[in-house]
Amino acid sequence: MSYRVFDFLKLDEKINLFDIGAAAIAEEPIYKSIINIGAGSLYAFDGDKRQKDQIFKSFGKDIFLFNDLLFDGSDQILYIASAPSGMTSLLKPNKNAQEFFSNFLKIGKVERTEKVSTKRLDDLKEIPLIDFLKMDVQGSELTILENGSQKLKDCIAIQLEISFISLYENQPSFGDIDRWMRLNGFVPHRFIDIKKWAISPTIFKGNPNIPGNQLLEGDIIYIKDPLKLSKVSNRQLKILATLSHYCFKSADLCVFYLIELISRKIIDENSIDEYYKFINLKVLESKKRNKSK
Repeated sequence: MSYRVFDFLKLDEKINLFDIGAAAIAEEPIYKSIINIGAGSLYAFDGDKRQKDQIFKSFGKDIFLFNDLLFDGSDQILYIASAPSGMTSLLKPNKNAQEFFSNFLKIGKVERTEKVSTKRLDDLKEIPLIDFLKMDVQGSELTILENGSQKLKDCIAIQLEISFISLYENQPSFGDIDRWMRLNGFVPHRFIDIKKWAISPTIFKGNPNIPGNQLLEGDIIYIKDPLKLSKVSNRQLKILATLSHYCFKSADLCVFYLIELISRKIIDENSIDEYYKFINLKVLESKKRNKSK
């Protein structure tokens, strides 16, 4: 069965979307549009069982949900914060860093600890290879990547939460993450979000959540190196074009992959023109909707 993405681009099978740390605390994930068009299968992981109902509410029951805590397969201490904070972590909070930021001692307060067993991503035999991965796991991202090389061998795009100032002890920084990603064939494409925060004790307009200029963390998209397309399969090119349009909102990147698909004679030569018409139509529809309000 084919899943119609654009008039000229069909996927032979669904995209394997993975979300590790899947609790939707504050925003809708960028891959939701892939779910909505029926082109993706979601494998969601969240070791905090308090988040289960919210995950099903966000995505429906037609997903694969796992309560495994992914790390390096060892026993660890889980530092449990309030469910709405999203700050439960396998890493111990760095009190010095939390004191630096306004209100973070309150937001990230540990309510209790629990000894837990973790699993390696590569040891999960019941899951397929990953096409797109999103991770927000409060400092465990690099350890999961290092213990998931086999499941990630065909992965072509990854969204990560990265830290400019680490809120947890021994938490890898943005530089550590970026080095691993580049060594494994990925390059940055775009930031989805960059979060700033106020430095304690300053509070702007009486609201501790109004940011100053200090960088705290961000969500970044990495893609397989676009300068090495010879290593990318036809199926992967189709997925990258789909992700570029629906998830990354990067029409120019989408066109880049469509050109490669044309050169490989996978899609028709007029596909670029069709795509430009497709996105212009979307713009016109948006303008019409705004005008009618």
